[in-house]
Amino acid sequence: MNNSGIPSIVTHLSESSVKASKIEPQLFEKYSVKRGLRNADHTGVLVGLTNIADVVGYQKEGDVLVPIDGKLIYRGIDVESLVQGAIDQHRHGFDEVIYLLLSGKLPNAIELSEFMEYMGSLRELPDEFTNSMILSNKGQNIMNMLTRSVLGLYTLDKNAEDTSPENLINQSLNLIAKFPTIIAYSYHSMRHFYQHKTLSIRHPNPALSTAENFLLMMKGEGKYTQLEADILDLALILHADHGGGNNSTFTIRVTSSTGTDTYSAVASAIASLKGPLHGGANHEVLCMMDNIKENVKHWDSKQEVTDYLLKMLNKKAYDGSGKIYGIGHAVYTISDPRAILLKKQARELAKEKNRLEEFELYEMIENLAPQIFYDFKGDKVAKRVCANVDFYSGFVYNCIGIKEPVYTPLFAMSRIAGWCSHRLEELTFGARRIIRPAYKNVFAQQPYVQLKDRV
Repeated sequence: MNNSGIPSIVTHLSESSVKASKIEPQLFEKYSVKRGLRNADHTGVLVGLTNIADVVGYQKEGDVLVPIDGKLIYRGIDVESLVQGAIDQHRHGFDEVIYLLLSGKLPNAIELSEFMEYMGSLRELPDEFTNSMILSNKGQNIMNMLTRSVLGLYTLDKNAEDTSPENLINQSLNLIAKFPTIIAYSYHSMRHFYQHKTLSIRHPNPALSTAENFLLMMKGEGKYTQLEADILDLALILHADHGGGNNSTFTIRVTSSTGTDTYSAVASAIASLKGPLHGGANHEVLCMMDNIKENVKHWDSKQEVTDYLLKMLNKKAYDGSGKIYGIGHAVYTISDPRAILLKKQARELAKEKNRLEEFELYEMIENLAPQIFYDFKGDKVAKRVCANVDFYSGFVYNCIGIKEPVYTPLFAMSRIAGWCSHRLEELTFGARRIIRPAYKNVFAQQPYVQLKDRV
C-alpha cells in the first residue's frame, strides 16, 4: 500500500499503462489519422446519412469554409419556426417536437391531443420500481442513477429484445415519458440521503406538458411561474436533437448498429452525455461567471470585462485553462440559433427574477468575446466563434431554481427524443452495417519471454 491506501500492484500497473498508452503526436499526421473524426479544417468526417436533423454553421466554397448564420433543422423544419409556432399559439411545443422527430411529420390537432394524452399515461413509475431502483439504492450522481433506472426498466419489459419498428416506438415513448419522473425522483432521493433534506415524491400530472410536469415534480404545485415553464419548454425543444455527429447520438448509433436492446443503447448514450466535455458545459459557464462577477468590479465596464477576458485567455485568471467557456462551437460560426432563441426569453426571466444586471453582463461578454478571441489568436489560426447554447442555459436553469446536479440530466431529458429517433433510423434503414472504424496499431513488436527469464 502507498500513502493513499492504493495497493502497490495498482500503482505499478498504472505507471506501466501510462507508458504503454503513449503515442507520439507526429504518428497521427504520418498515418493521416483524423483524430476525433475531424478533418484538417475542423469539419466532421462524414460517416453516415440521416433524415432527422441538420446543424448548419458554415458553407464550403472550394476548400474554404465560409461562416454563415447558424441553423438547426428538425425533419426539414427550422427550429426557429417550431419555437415561434408554439409561442404564437400560447402552448408548449416539446411534445410536438418529440412526435416530429420520431415520425418525420408534424401532428395535426387530433394526433397531438392523442399523443399528449398517451404520453401523460406513461409518466408514472411503478411503486416497487421507484422504491427499489431509486429510493433504496443511493446515488451521488443523477446521470448514474438515470442509467441504472433505464437498465432496470429492461427487466420490466417482456419484449425487451424485440427490435421491430412498432416495439422500438413503444419502448421509445415509454422512456421519453419516464425520464422526467426518474430524474426528479433521483434528485430528491440524492438530497434526502446526502443533504438530509425532506424526501418529496410528487406524482406527475397527466394533464400537464413535459416542462410543467417536471417543475411540478421538482418544486411542487404553485411553486413555479408560467414564464419558468415556458422557458424550460423552450430549452427542451432546443436540446432535443443536434444531428447524428454529436458524441452521445453517435454513441447510440454505434451501439444500436450491433443490434443490442433499446435499454442498453440508451444507457450508452447517457454515459456519453455525462462526460464534462459533452453535457457539463453549462455548469462550467456558471462557475466561470461567478469568478468574473467576483473579479470585475464594474459589470457595465467594457474595458474591465475585456481586460479580464484577456487574462483568462492568457491562462492568468479563473482556472488557467485559457478558455472562455460557452464561447465557440464545433459547427456554428457566426451564431448558434439555440443561444439566440434562449437569450430572448432569458432576458424576460432575468427581469422577473431581478437579475437583469447579471444578464447584461452575460450579454456584454457574448458581444465582446468573439473579437477578443480573434485578436488574441491571430488571423492565421483563429476561427469565427460565437456564444453557444450553454452560455445561457445554466443561467436560465439557475434563475428557475433548478440546481446544478440536474443540468446534465435535463439535457438527457430532452435529447432522449433525438436518441430514440436516431436509434430507429439506424435499425430500420436499408443499408445497415455495424459501425466499425479502423485503428492502426503502432506498438513495436517484441519477443515472448519465458516467465523464469522476465525481470
